[in-house]
Amino acid sequence: MNTLALNTAAALMASTAAVAQVETRTVTFENEGATLSGTLYLPEERGSEPLPTVVVTGAWTSVQEQMPANYAREMAERGFAAFTFDFRGWGKSDDLPNNMRFVESPEAKTSDIKAAIAFVATLPEVDADHINGLGICASAGYMVDAVSGNPLVQRLGLVAPWLQNEEIVEAVYGGADGVAGLIEVSHAAEAAGGQIIPAAGPEGAEGVLMPIGGYYYEADRGAIPEYDDKWNNAGWEGWLTYHPADNPQRLDKPLAIVHSESAAIPQGIQTFLAGFAGDATAQWLEDVTQFDFYDNPEDVTRAADTVADHFRAGSSN
Repeated sequence: MNTLALNTAAALMASTAAVAQVETRTVTFENEGATLSGTLYLPEERGSEPLPTVVVTGAWTSVQEQMPANYAREMAERGFAAFTFDFRGWGKSDDLPNNMRFVESPEAKTSDIKAAIAFVATLPEVDADHINGLGICASAGYMVDAVSGNPLVQRLGLVAPWLQNEEIVEAVYGGADGVAGLIEVSHAAEAAGGQIIPAAGPEGAEGVLMPIGGYYYEADRGAIPEYDDKWNNAGWEGWLTYHPADNPQRLDKPLAIVHSESAAIPQGIQTFLAGFAGDATAQWLEDVTQFDFYDNPEDVTRAADTVADHFRAGSSN
């Protein structure tokens, strides 16, 4: 792996995004018989030529209007077309098979990203030779899977990526016994046709996925009307047995990562980069939390600058 490390000062100096007007267009596309809802972001002032494009995906349980929209708008302000969408079973998109919703399925979400990439390549505003992927938090692993070996995609950016392996999963979810218990919950929920609980709650709340307050619970942040705020316990097994940190060899695209030691599971990024054989740019910001990367303007700007520079380097080829 050839890694270029960017420090915080360099990132601040490189923050050159100009404020620009952005227009949006709501679209739909198909995957595996389901209709998915998406949004195309475009710089209002643009020529007639198609634009380099970024497909943006967000954290687990999220919908397109949350952190994906923030980064899509940032990309459009920097001259890219950008595309966000709701995965099957979430937001305004159709159900997963068997009428299931709110299942965090790495397999299904990876399939949806591939379908989104193929769809945007057909749009007249999109330069099909310059499509990039940007994965945030949990969708980082899905995005790696979707772009690896994909001839439609040129480059990859990851912001606050949640890249886990078995060791990290056990550390986060109560050890081997905790993981085994959640997989039993998953089996019971699947046998019952699904078991849905609230996704977000205040700190210490019982019976919710994330009893931590913060981004998903605060109305002026991620608790927007469009947010489903639901979690299906049937998704636990697929999530807990998904280990993208251990499989970097499959990635065949130049990579830029923005993360912080103060954000979630930085050890997953170190593991991934140690096994990645390609070119990577790694920017580590100081004292930035996982949720800061979702909507804190200064941190979103710095992350967007880094990945935009990375994507522009591909557009000049």
